[in-house]
Amino acid sequence: MMDFKSSPHNPDEDYDQVPIDFSFVLASSVHDMKNSLGMLLNTLSAMVEASPPKDAQQAKFFSTLEYEAARINGELVQLLSLYKMDEKTLSVVIDEHHLVDVIDEQVARNDALLKSRNIRIEVDCDPDLAWYFDAELLGGVLNNLLVNCARYSRERLLIVVREENGFLSISVADDGQGYPESMLMGASNQAGVSFQSGNTRLGLLFARKVLSLHKSRRGQGYMTIENGGPLGGGVLTLHLP
Repeated sequence: MMDFKSSPHNPDEDYDQVPIDFSFVLASSVHDMKNSLGMLLNTLSAMVEASPPKDAQQAKFFSTLEYEAARINGELVQLLSLYKMDEKTLSVVIDEHHLVDVIDEQVARNDALLKSRNIRIEVDCDPDLAWYFDAELLGGVLNNLLVNCARYSRERLLIVVREENGFLSISVADDGQGYPESMLMGASNQAGVSFQSGNTRLGLLFARKVLSLHKSRRGQGYMTIENGGPLGGGVLTLHLP
């Protein structure tokens, strides 16, 4: 009679054989960080409301905290969205929306940030103008633009919405120093670019991806970047078919 002896089962041996999907792990971590950062932003906003800054220096300190937290939160959301695009699990819901509603929502979302930096924002949009697009994704692009422009503007931002040649154009102009030459060149050839030295290229990549998801018989969405414009700074325009 043969004696079969089994060795103790070690569960760790099973886990050692399972390949790690690093992109999934990263996406899960980013999701948790985004939620934590969202709570931090809400707490910061409540704190500033309960205890307003006592002087200009303190106001600038709170403004910097809010700007950086909002910027990082936006980039985390964009990372998750790009991951879902790559996995083809992102839901794109194209429906008719009034442009002024979507823009007003993003302006209100950044009201505290804009006020803390003494930036006045103007919106030139026909209240009856409606278009077909994913309001959540386009709103994310606009939010990212406002957060970034809040850093580089001196005191004014202008959003102009027009229907031109069968496309909807949404221009965000500022009165800052304008976009760097490398960014102007990158926008035309779809190369990776950044808003300024030190910033990631994620915002523009996200914007281009979102615009490319909007297609019709006229073509697909795209964006243009230039300097000058109505306020003498930079102008970034989103074009939707």
